[in-house]
Amino acid sequence: MSFFAERWAFRGIVAIAGLVPVSAGLSGIVTGAGFLDVHGPALDSHVRYLSGLLLGIGLAFWATLGRPERHSGRYRLLTAIVVLGGLARLYGVFVGDAPPAPMLFGLVMELIVTPALCLWQARLAHRLSVSSSA
Repeated sequence: MSFFAERWAFRGIVAIAGLVPVSAGLSGIVTGAGFLDVHGPALDSHVRYLSGLLLGIGLAFWATLGRPERHSGRYRLLTAIVVLGGLARLYGVFVGDAPPAPMLFGLVMELIVTPALCLWQARLAHRLSVSSSA
């Protein structure tokens, strides 16, 4: 696959994967803890704050779509943040009950999809550097 075709494929996958944190973040901001069917002002405030962070992570990934191969540092940092959150969620599975299916889907995004996208971005960056130096 040519570099440009691979970059277009990568952009499409990141754009689609970015729908998860952006839509979950917006949902949490708009509805607060209501979408979890639990209530309380402290919990609601915390959910809205974390949803804002989630929205920011998704938007930060989307902001790289123009030239993703030039944003290696951003991909590594965002991936580390997402994986850390996923590990915290996984810890909760072991010490408590398994969360509902949408949150298990989030866990897969956090611990499998996002690291895979980071590795793919590194491949694109490497291909660009090799082709630029040739």
